[in-house]
Amino acid sequence: MPSSQPELSMINPNAAGIDLGADYHWVSVPEGRDSECVRRFGCFTADLYAMADWLKQCDIDTVVMEATGVYWIAVFQILETQGFEVKLVNARQVKTVPGRKSDVLDCQWLRQLHRYGLLAGSFRPDDQICVLRSYIRQRDTLIKSASTHIQRMQKALTQMNVQLHRVISDISGTTGLAIIRAIVSGERDLHKLAALKDRRIHASTDEIAAALNGDYRPELVFVLHQELQLYDVFQTQIAACDAEVEACLNQFADRIEVATNPLPAAKRRGKKQPGNAPRFDLRTHLYRISGVDFTHVDGFGVLTVLTLLSELGLDPSKFPSAKHFASWLGLCPGSRITGGKRKSSQTRQVANRVATALRMAAQTLVRSHSALGAFYRRMQAKLGAPKAITATAHKLARIFYHLWTSGGAFVDPGMETYEQQYQERMVKNLKKKAMALGFDLVAKPALPECVS
Repeated sequence: MPSSQPELSMINPNAAGIDLGADYHWVSVPEGRDSECVRRFGCFTADLYAMADWLKQCDIDTVVMEATGVYWIAVFQILETQGFEVKLVNARQVKTVPGRKSDVLDCQWLRQLHRYGLLAGSFRPDDQICVLRSYIRQRDTLIKSASTHIQRMQKALTQMNVQLHRVISDISGTTGLAIIRAIVSGERDLHKLAALKDRRIHASTDEIAAALNGDYRPELVFVLHQELQLYDVFQTQIAACDAEVEACLNQFADRIEVATNPLPAAKRRGKKQPGNAPRFDLRTHLYRISGVDFTHVDGFGVLTVLTLLSELGLDPSKFPSAKHFASWLGLCPGSRITGGKRKSSQTRQVANRVATALRMAAQTLVRSHSALGAFYRRMQAKLGAPKAITATAHKLARIFYHLWTSGGAFVDPGMETYEQQYQERMVKNLKKKAMALGFDLVAKPALPECVS
């Protein structure tokens, strides 16, 4: 008997598929649009524009391609500027669709799947956000490179038995760099070196002088000098990158007028900014372009918010709900069910900069006197630190999504309120269990206070 199932309807009749490569790209269009339905184009810019012209001649509206290294970026941007709807798909998703014939090229298979709407495009923010994202990623790379030279300076100091890290918390801070610069300049008087300490340093001058008593070998001082110079080079590059970031942020449209709706007072007054924080008023820029002060959420500093907005953008419409957002981040519990039984609820392994930033923010809540801090500590005692970090990052993602979509201000209920609500839920569940077993749960009467 013939099958009664309806055939798949064609959703994208004017679709094309591109198989990307390092040297050339294969492009497939529907049959009948040209004498050759498959063409090969080079990777030079002129070839990419020729590809766009040929796709226009073939009346193509939408194009699909696999994510291959960084080769897709130039093709994606040129085709998008030429007016095509471009979808970037994960190669893993394409491989899970069965039915491919061996004589079909990759570009033809991609076009066929996209023709029937079987491929979902990867998330990519608008072009203005992509520009900001490039600056932020470059800044992060520079900071990581600078940290490498800090570690090498520490190694040289340790080899000379200069125990500077024992008396100050950060050798790249004001006091640490002042002492290191004096050492490479030839100063060996311990008390003169110790006198360079900042007034906020708790260690005394004598303690710092004792820690600086070491074996200043010339070759190790030379290594220390070179690593200090390289560190300064990266600091100069970071400052230049910050200038570009500020200029880029100035080009964003105002979502809220700061003059009529001033920025709320900072939640963490007097707290020292991270050493790698920009030297301009980043918090005001983020509030102006997003309309929300995300830094009022516990665990969210200005650098964390900058990372989130530079990776996600300002338009949350790509994620229909908070559940979709958490699933894309790989922070929600998994759902691996076989035969009606749940085999595993482990979260998916996802390489996502937003999820990493949320996990880093969750780790800072270990000593926070807030509802989020209380939640993290309860999850840590119940499930252990790794799962507590994921659970708290999931909660932070949902809070961020709510503020991202609806605006408004975040109000922390407080650690005491959270503990009280948790206790009330526990009592309610215990009463249900007792009632199901035929018992009544009665609260123990409070003991009278003793009067002395």
